[in-house]
Amino acid sequence: MAWINLLIAGLAEVWWATTMKMSAGFSKLNYTLLTVVGMLVSFFFLIRATKGLPLSIAYPVWTGIGAVGAILVGVILFREQLSLLTWLFVILLVIGIIGIKVTSSH
Repeated sequence: MAWINLLIAGLAEVWWATTMKMSAGFSKLNYTLLTVVGMLVSFFFLIRATKGLPLSIAYPVWTGIGAVGAILVGVILFREQLSLLTWLFVILLVIGIIGIKVTSSH
């Protein structure tokens, strides 16, 4: 269950990062409120995940999910462009996240 909580926490991190961008510097109240709610959801599930996982596993996976998710949102939703070399490092990040999960004893 800890890994599911961690996945939800990571996806909520993508949520709040996306709505933070859409808030235009917190000048749009609806997106600002969605950002705060997303942060609360993300931290709530991260706290739950760390009850069953060590911080040394949970935190890097949480930030990694958020990072990869934010990259995908940036490319898909905001039409940001990434170089092939950047995509290589995104793939390495995904491999690192999977590697942490596979090699974790939790």
